[in-house]
Amino acid sequence: MGLADLHMHSTFSDGVATVEAILYHASAHTDLDVIAITDHNTLAGAMQALALADQFRVAVAPGMEISTTEGDLLALFITEPVAAGMTFVDTAHRVREIGGLPFAPHPFDILARGVGARRLRKIQQEHPGLLAGIEVINGSLLTPIGNLRAEKLRWDLGLPGIGGSDAHMLEDIGVASTVFPGQTPADLRMALENGHVTPAARKRDSNYYRRSAMRFALRMGLGYAHTLEERSGKDRIRMRRVP
Repeated sequence: MGLADLHMHSTFSDGVATVEAILYHASAHTDLDVIAITDHNTLAGAMQALALADQFRVAVAPGMEISTTEGDLLALFITEPVAAGMTFVDTAHRVREIGGLPFAPHPFDILARGVGARRLRKIQQEHPGLLAGIEVINGSLLTPIGNLRAEKLRWDLGLPGIGGSDAHMLEDIGVASTVFPGQTPADLRMALENGHVTPAARKRDSNYYRRSAMRFALRMGLGYAHTLEERSGKDRIRMRRVP
C-alpha cells in the first residue's frame, strides 16, 4: 500500500519551507510515496516540484488550493492554474475540464475557509459526480471535532475521504495522509477515482503551536524559511532568507 500527503504549502504561498526542502524532507524523513504541494491560488510550487521530483524519492501529484467565493477548493492532478474568485461549483467544473480532481478541504475548520456541510449537501444533490471527495482528516485543525464531522459528512454524501497534513512547516508533513493501493501518482489517481482510499493520521507533537508561531514570525517578519543546501557534500536543511 502507498501513502500520500495531499495538502501542503510552500514558500510560493504561506508555507515556511521551499519546494526543494519539502521534497528532501518528505523523501528522507517520512514514509510517504506521493506528495501534493497545494499552494494558495498558484500552481508555481507544484510545477517546480514536478520538475525536481526525479532528484528525490517521493513522487509528486500537482495541485493547488483555490479560493472560491464560498470557501477553499483543493484541486489535484492539474498542470494549469485555475483562477480564484469563482463560485465553488464553477471552480470544480473548471478543475474537471482540465483533467483534475476537485475536493472539499477542511469543511469544518473554524480558522480556514471551508465550504460547510449544508452547501456541500446541496452541491452533491444538484451536481452528482462533480466532487471527487472530502478531506476528512486535516492535520492542522485546532481540535479533532472538525475531522470527525467531516468523516460523518463524507459517508452521508457517499464520497471518498482523504487525508492531508495542510502542512506549512516541514515537521508537519505526513501528520495526516491517504493510504492507497500502489505507490505511484497514477495508482493514487485511480484509487481516488474508484474510492479505494483510506485517510490516516499520526499524533502531532506537543510543541506544534509554539513552533508554528516562531516559524511564521521568522517567515513573515524577516523572510526566513527552510531551504535545502549542500554543505561538505551533504544535503542539509537550513533557515535562511528567501524572496
